Amino acid sequence: MDVSVIVPLFNEEESLEELVGWIDKVCLKNSLDYEIILIDDGSTDKSWQVVESLSDNYFSVKGIKFRRNYGKSAALNVGFESAAGDVVITMDADLQDNPDEIPGLYEMIKSEGYHLVSGWKKKRKDPLNKRIPSKFFNLFTQKVSGIKLHDFNCGLKAYDKQVVKNIEVYGEMHRYIPVIAKWHGFNRIGEKVVKHLPRKYGITKFGMERFMKGFLDLLSITFVSKFGKRPMHLFGTLGTLLFMVGFAIAGYLAYAKIVMNEYNMTERPLFYLGILSMIIGSQLFMTGFLAELLSRNNPDRNFYSVEKRQGFKNSKTVKV
Repeated sequence: MDVSVIVPLFNEEESLEELVGWIDKVCLKNSLDYEIILIDDGSTDKSWQVVESLSDNYFSVKGIKFRRNYGKSAALNVGFESAAGDVVITMDADLQDNPDEIPGLYEMIKSEGYHLVSGWKKKRKDPLNKRIPSKFFNLFTQKVSGIKLHDFNCGLKAYDKQVVKNIEVYGEMHRYIPVIAKWHGFNRIGEKVVKHLPRKYGITKFGMERFMKGFLDLLSITFVSKFGKRPMHLFGTLGTLLFMVGFAIAGYLAYAKIVMNEYNMTERPLFYLGILSMIIGSQLFMTGFLAELLSRNNPDRNFYSVEKRQGFKNSKTVKV
């Protein structure tokens, strides 16, 4: 199969029929063997009835329904597990992502060798209160991740199949899939300017709560990617530095009392700063030590994503 199109949805009953018809027309026109996986994330409207009807009318349409709303990341993760296409394309269900972009995204993966291509909504059709937080979010993510993408949060993305089969998405981490992919060694990441359409049906699901959750997930990904397998490198370093600062302060105060005959050392703020530094430093060091013990007892501590094997009968990724 050439393409799997994954569409997470939540209360989008009005747009689904038009979206599926559009995707079907584009794929048939470009001779792409395809499937559409519609993932109902606990909709409370008639979205699932529409999915069932579309599955009856289009042999390429498949549906997955969650018992409740788990979020977009959960929907994408299940979609990635189910996808059979050589190229996996994700898009939102609200008709703001243009299905006419599918052939171009497909070619960038298959012909140009990209692992992941992210859409860039250069001219967004969203209100200002959605564009401004998104711009800040993208600039911050660029700085933290080192990935030069203009629009991390664009739902329209294309992936090589091996990418989606080697990553896990949860929380609000769908917006950081390029970061997760890079962490797993998929470094050929590009972007394509895509046409963004105004919302035709329903209302936006965007809110400041999701923005804040996404910000915290970015910090989580950054920490896990850098120190997940070696927590002592972070906590041990910080703890040692703080302890040494506190020890130096204590040494200075002891010298001032013994040699310079200064009194009332315990009444000086510097005394309490030194004690606090040594206590926090010791706690951080012990945190790193305990995290290191947990990491070393993790059964997946030596699991690594292997791209290719030669001369082995079993070519699956294994623990090494």
